[in-house]
Amino acid sequence: MNQLQNIDLKLLRIFMTIVKCNGFSAAQAALNVSQSTISEHMTSLETRLGVKLCERGRCGFRLTEYGTATYEAAQRLFLAVDTFCMDTSALKRHISGKLYLGIIDNTATDNDSVLSRTLRQFVSHGHDVQLDIYIGTPAELEGRVLDGRLHVAIGHFPFEVAGLSYTQLYDEPDGLYCSRYHPLFDNPPGGDALINAIRESQIVARGFLQQRDLQLLKSSYAAATVDNVEAQAILILTGAYLGFLPRHYARQWVNAGQMRQIEPEQFGSTWPFSSITKRGATQPAILRLFMEELMSHSYSASA
Repeated sequence: MNQLQNIDLKLLRIFMTIVKCNGFSAAQAALNVSQSTISEHMTSLETRLGVKLCERGRCGFRLTEYGTATYEAAQRLFLAVDTFCMDTSALKRHISGKLYLGIIDNTATDNDSVLSRTLRQFVSHGHDVQLDIYIGTPAELEGRVLDGRLHVAIGHFPFEVAGLSYTQLYDEPDGLYCSRYHPLFDNPPGGDALINAIRESQIVARGFLQQRDLQLLKSSYAAATVDNVEAQAILILTGAYLGFLPRHYARQWVNAGQMRQIEPEQFGSTWPFSSITKRGATQPAILRLFMEELMSHSYSASA
């Protein structure tokens, strides 16, 4: 494809919808067209690009290597188009467009999070703004901000990545938890006996914090590794594992008598949550407005 035409943008949007719906059949309702029409559009796009984008048939829908690369490139393209539209609307003193925001999983129960207050204030300005929110792991969020698929992301990022700007917003406390089915639930011992009991237990660790979790528990082995907090909670609730959870997230099970926190003073910790943006990138007006609201609610603003 030597030159991008309007029809190409239309075909790319159809392709992105198919990928998000994970197939032609599911995309029919979203696109409001027949499956045969969708197939014709895909054939046209593949002809324009000169590559096969996906496999479809009895084995189901699957992106090819070219399809995955095209989907990621299309995400960057439409983010750039949205940014252009936002910048031109700003010239008329009216903010409009789409903000691509990334968030780490399971933060909705955190009353200390600045995100809810920021979004409430952000949308109250009356601008014509649309939000596109992606939930991912810290590494996924960093990657998407770096390659331009997200304007900004908020989460806990254990290691700083070159090319990104990190701004601390607030702290999230966590603790070590077991379920009511675990031997340590009713009468946990103290001192060295507790350490030994933890070592003899199966530990579930979050992948991006695995070494930190194991060091706090003076253990060298994780029986299970997960990449999100919900999976961590599921394994802890079985009674077969011990693991760390954000206190705000674990509170629902603690109050219901299904979990208990083990030695909060010894195994509790606090982790900084930050916003990340691409270093050196020109910020569209919609992002500048969001960042202003975000920083006004952070602990640095009230310090």
